[in-house]
Amino acid sequence: MMNRALKPAIVQDSESGRVLMLAWMDSEAERGTRETGEAWFWSRSRQELWHKGATSGNTLTVEELRDDCDGDALLVRVRANGPACHTGSASCFAPWLWRVVAERAKQRPQGSYVASLLDEGIAACARKVGEEGVETAVAALGESDERLVEEVADLWFHSYVLLAARGLDAADVEAELVRRLEERRDRAG
Repeated sequence: MMNRALKPAIVQDSESGRVLMLAWMDSEAERGTRETGEAWFWSRSRQELWHKGATSGNTLTVEELRDDCDGDALLVRVRANGPACHTGSASCFAPWLWRVVAERAKQRPQGSYVASLLDEGIAACARKVGEEGVETAVAALGESDERLVEEVADLWFHSYVLLAARGLDAADVEAELVRRLEERRDRAG
């Protein structure tokens, strides 16, 4: 087998600056990326050249491809045409719980609680968030710290399921929080 010189390729959303994934490029993948304007990588697990999105349709349109100062790593700034992560999440660096929920929403494995909630529909998911919100408030007002942590965990989990039911991503919530923070800074500034 040929020894390939691989460079880590940090894939970043060109608009938001969010890191979407880390992949590997050899000279052939780098050439394919530059020639087509879409991201190509070397799959270490499959030992083959990989056009991102060839199977899923979730391609990465390359806005900029840049070497680092030593020439041993690449920054690939892209416009993502769908989720970058195989789990269905916008980013491979999303919170682990979101990645699990997104993957179960995409795969719908038999016996999955996430899949069963999603199968019940958006209204059922929304009711569950409401129920967990009330239980969180009750725990905050009169129960132990441990109980409050348990209820907040339930609330976060069911909120993620509701986002998945609506076809949204946890990154949408993060972007809204960043927008609000920047708006407050602008008003204070």
